[in-house]
Amino acid sequence: MRTHYLQHVPFEGLGSVAPWLRARGFPVTATRFYEDPTLPDPAAIDLLLVMGGPMSVNDEDPLPWLVAEKRFVRAVITAGAPVLGVCLGAQLIASALGAPVRAAGRKEIGWFPVRGVVPGDGAREAGVFRFPTSIDAFHWHGETFEMPEGAVHLARSDACENQAFQFGRSVIGLQFHLETTPESAREMVENCRHELQPAPTVQDEATILAAGVERYRRINQLMAGILDFLASAARSQGPFTV
Repeated sequence: MRTHYLQHVPFEGLGSVAPWLRARGFPVTATRFYEDPTLPDPAAIDLLLVMGGPMSVNDEDPLPWLVAEKRFVRAVITAGAPVLGVCLGAQLIASALGAPVRAAGRKEIGWFPVRGVVPGDGAREAGVFRFPTSIDAFHWHGETFEMPEGAVHLARSDACENQAFQFGRSVIGLQFHLETTPESAREMVENCRHELQPAPTVQDEATILAAGVERYRRINQLMAGILDFLASAARSQGPFTV
């Protein structure tokens, strides 16, 4: 399965997704926008991963490559390949599908519970991913997306109603970070420490980095489950109209 990922800053990479890809022997390529914004042929991709970043999807004037990136994401979705977006990546998918992305009422940074939204029986039969009733996930976001038209709401938190969605059989957007490892959490803190201003939904550096191994294992396991779900859907639906 030819996998391509979009990376926006050096400190928000694949995290736990990298060993999942290696274990399956998938060929992997990347576009690192901070180095070169060149994008491949959308038809040559079997799985697209859109990672996070501190910028906004609305920063098209200072970051003109965002226009091409959103067009590319939409083209991959239309081609029927599975797509997973994380944080900024989920916002980019939502924007590419025509949904607004805006500042959230409050930032959410640190470890906070995410609760699964249980779909109806019809949604389950249609192949909708099921989140746990509750899981402590890693967050670092100040913006949120509206639900794209036709998407299924998958998860919420106390601070952010729209935490995850699924579009069609093979597109999932996650506002939170399930790929986080102890190393990537430290990199986020080191590069974005200025955002750790005291607030009810912003944890301090010590609290964020005190998370135990079991907490990381749970979110990484859930991420692997999502990736397995998307891999099983690889081009199964064929071209998709958006």
